[in-house]
Amino acid sequence: MFADKKSGKTALRPELKACHSLLDVGDTLMVPSLDRYGRSLQDLINMAAELREHGIGFTSLHENLDTTTPGGRLVFYVFAALAEFIRELIVQGTHEGLAAARARGRVGERPTVATEEIIKAARDLLPDPGRSITSIAKLLNVSPGTLYNHIPTDLRELRPVSRQLRAST
Repeated sequence: MFADKKSGKTALRPELKACHSLLDVGDTLMVPSLDRYGRSLQDLINMAAELREHGIGFTSLHENLDTTTPGGRLVFYVFAALAEFIRELIVQGTHEGLAAARARGRVGERPTVATEEIIKAARDLLPDPGRSITSIAKLLNVSPGTLYNHIPTDLRELRPVSRQLRAST
């Protein structure tokens, strides 16, 4: 089983390449769905054709299709076209939603929870070696990641005692 972390719309998919390199004549590549295998119609058609040229079958579980038969290949082309169409609709809807948000004055970023007061309070609490970053974050009702993101250099400067303790143990 192979799982890429990259988007299906990019050609830089090392796990997919590794998977293809292990396939032999008579094998069948099974994918969960067409939109997980490739996002453009041309990409899907090219990959399916390459598999077929090498004598490798192709099956999509979600769409329940098998390209080893003429009927399966026909359904594959129809579903591949639909997958590309749906992806384009999603992209278009996303762009429209972002434009509408900008028109309302929203810039699309999440509001920050780290106000100046919270950052100041965290800086005041950091020199205390008895308080962990997690306990300070919990006390201020923010995540430890928020503290690490907003005061990373202060953490090193304000916590020298705990670093010395770790080095001596």
